[in-house]
Amino acid sequence: MDNIQIANLFGFVAAGIGIVMFLPQAVRIWKTHDTKSISLTTFVLIAAGSACWIIYGFLLSAAPVLLVNSVF
Repeated sequence: MDNIQIANLFGFVAAGIGIVMFLPQAVRIWKTHDTKSISLTTFVLIAAGSACWIIYGFLLSAAPVLLVNSVF
């Protein structure tokens, strides 16, 4: 395995962890329709950060970065 493959492996692992961390909250909101406990500022910052990561991943053709941030 070369360094690029190793880096991509870690990227996909990080992407998987990010998705697993996000999904329980998203599912809870979907089921309960209760969004009162979510900070709007935090949500906006997460969305803005994900948008920046998507642009970064697109510019570098980094599939793991695109994957995890497209889900958020």
